[in-house]
Amino acid sequence: MNRTNRLLNTFHFSAPAAPLLRLTTRALLGATLAAALAACAVGPDYVKPATVMPAAYVHAGTAAAPLALDVWWTQFNDPALTRIIERVLAQNLDLAAAMARVDQARAQSKLAQAQLLPSGTANASVARQHQSLESPLGELASAHPGYNRNATLVDTGVGASWEVDLAGGLHRGAEADQAEAQAAEADRLGVRVSVAAEAADAYFRVRGAQTRIALARQQIQADSDLLELVKLRLAAGMSTERELAQAQARLSQVKAGIPPLRAEQDIQLNRLDVLMGAQPGTYAAELSEANGHGADATIPPLAGGLSPQDLLKRRPDVIAAERRLAASSARIGVATAEYYPKFSLSALLGFESLGTGTPSAASFQPSAVAGVRWRLFDFGRVDAEVARAKGANAEALARYRQSMLRATEDVENALVQHTQLDAERRELIDEVAADQRARDSSADAYRGGASSLTEVLEQDRQLLAARDQLASAQTSTGRAAVATFRALGGGW
Repeated sequence: MNRTNRLLNTFHFSAPAAPLLRLTTRALLGATLAAALAACAVGPDYVKPATVMPAAYVHAGTAAAPLALDVWWTQFNDPALTRIIERVLAQNLDLAAAMARVDQARAQSKLAQAQLLPSGTANASVARQHQSLESPLGELASAHPGYNRNATLVDTGVGASWEVDLAGGLHRGAEADQAEAQAAEADRLGVRVSVAAEAADAYFRVRGAQTRIALARQQIQADSDLLELVKLRLAAGMSTERELAQAQARLSQVKAGIPPLRAEQDIQLNRLDVLMGAQPGTYAAELSEANGHGADATIPPLAGGLSPQDLLKRRPDVIAAERRLAASSARIGVATAEYYPKFSLSALLGFESLGTGTPSAASFQPSAVAGVRWRLFDFGRVDAEVARAKGANAEALARYRQSMLRATEDVENALVQHTQLDAERRELIDEVAADQRARDSSADAYRGGASSLTEVLEQDRQLLAARDQLASAQTSTGRAAVATFRALGGGW
């Protein structure tokens, strides 16, 4: 049935050379008119929707200098961190895959653009045949004198065809594919932002674990000295077995805290290696404890230099959602164009002869075809296709608006966490200083016999807990700063 419809809706004209010239002239005039009409493509012309964003971030701080979001990792003043992120951006495999997806989308866009232009073909064939005398043709031809059963058929030609985009459906399709290519590029930028932030997050977790391990070792040394003091006092009859057991238990407790920290360190080092496109363990030596604990890293002040409106230009996910909204709008035009007939023009200049001689006027065989295809009795399906395209456009609009809300939420949450963690860190600095003074005083009193070992161990426990909590807060503050830069769309 479909084949019959195509035959009924396709008009084919063949003409000799002289009428072909007139037909070609008419076709060119018709094509020029069709090209002019194609400028008025069906479907809605895309207009970026209006956005309502808050005037400023509620929890943003203030600073004299604006944030350098494109290379935000340099603001931590840590050469190791900078080196790692630069290596990640050059070697990460997720980023390479995203670039490959961009190449695919760009190729699809070029393909859609090419469909707007005429296409040309060239063909040549030579067929050698030995005719059967028992076939119908052989029986008839063999009765004539001089019949030669061997024949060579030579067929050469150059052809061209063009679908006239009268309703603009091809133009809308090209618009949609171009917008999809731009969305793929925004997705690649989003992967770039993510892998840079993940690398920085893993780096701060490594340095945090190393700092806490170093603190635990310092505490082990202090508790070992205290244990030796208890043993001396016990030998002199100034201490008890109970105090010795307490000192030994305290030392074992501190030592037991190191293996989980080592596990955290090694896991994050493996994570960094994979982000850098390398086997786990490749770059671990560069971040060994002997190379420092990130003491040179400074947490940059996070200012409100960017307004929420800037997220529409900075956040790759928002950009990608807007481009996909544009693509869905163009596809409404693609579906709507199916209501209208489609015209095509084709021409062929060729030679066909029995023999291998030079092509001549006698063997010249031109042809021209003008075709029309119209889904005349298929409007129910076209209606459904248009409705589906409009539904996809409504979904894309909702996703675009949702992406803006989530972008603002991400920034606000990151700013809140960074602000509160920084406040906690400042309080913990004071707590550690006070606990250190209390511990020193209790140790001096114990040596002089003015206090018990229990008081020293309790002060020791409080000091270790405060120092460990401070190290964790410093790590969390750095990670919160990274999360803020990521939420702001920094890194490209």
